[in-house]
Amino acid sequence: MKQSSSPARYVQPIHFEDFDGAQFERLVFAYHARTDRWRSLEWFGQRGKDKGRDIVGIREVDGWKDGQCVCVLCANWRKLTRAKVKSDITKALSSLARKPDQIRIVCGHDIAAGLRDDAKKFAQSKGIYQCESWSGKEFEEFIRARAESLLLRFVHGDAFPDTAADLLMFAWGAVPANDDERLALIALAFDRPAFTTRIDQESSLPAFKKAITDTIQVLKTGVWETRDGHVIRRLPTKSDIANGTARDALGETEKRLIELRTRFDELVRKGAIRHCACTDSDCPVHMMDHEAIHQLTEVRELVLESFQKAYPSFSLNRNKGFA
Repeated sequence: MKQSSSPARYVQPIHFEDFDGAQFERLVFAYHARTDRWRSLEWFGQRGKDKGRDIVGIREVDGWKDGQCVCVLCANWRKLTRAKVKSDITKALSSLARKPDQIRIVCGHDIAAGLRDDAKKFAQSKGIYQCESWSGKEFEEFIRARAESLLLRFVHGDAFPDTAADLLMFAWGAVPANDDERLALIALAFDRPAFTTRIDQESSLPAFKKAITDTIQVLKTGVWETRDGHVIRRLPTKSDIANGTARDALGETEKRLIELRTRFDELVRKGAIRHCACTDSDCPVHMMDHEAIHQLTEVRELVLESFQKAYPSFSLNRNKGFA
């Protein structure tokens, strides 16, 4: 019988109630800084007069000119109440210069299903249609899967910095604890509309090609850029992955990405993808033949399947269909 290469280990749950509100907010901030693309990310809780807004960021999202405004409300309460949720959302909205596109409530304890529904309904009544709530157990699962190095430092008592700028550098500089965390960071380059939007509904095909090129660059060099070429930070590369099977799958993913970009260029040359008839040279709107949609969709699926071989827990909410 083949023996396991390592003994099973029991992972003790994290008791967030043992940490004060500021410590919990630092961890929530560091997690978000580590696991998403931000044009800016601020922590207001540290100032003592947070007005219900703990973390506010502008997330880089393809197709959003001004980015996506996200407000993260931290609630390390033993029992989160409807009154507390409504109060925090109301205070946040009254103090923010820009209405959030999304509200996320991160709690250190359990959240009842009814409370989640009430939070969504209340946010919707205020014109915010993306609202989600994470319990302490869910937050722990997310951070173990995507940023375990931060959790280990937190649990072992490492002092997190006191300012947003220092927290950003702290989160970005934490060395990934294992291949899963390295792959979770690489997966950030795939979590964008270029890989999730139906090809026939892609709003800007030049941006689509740029996203493909950016992702190839991440796999090769780890350099991660915004659409305008600003370097966000460096991510692990395929060479940083210790597992040979996963590393080979990333190599295959890179080849598929190059094939996708090449196929796009060929379809442009053939006229199957063409600029619209308007006189605006900067207009992102293009027209595509049915066959072009089919070919790009097919190759893109191969890209994502290859990456999933490297990182089996990877998943995207994407529409594989085409007109």
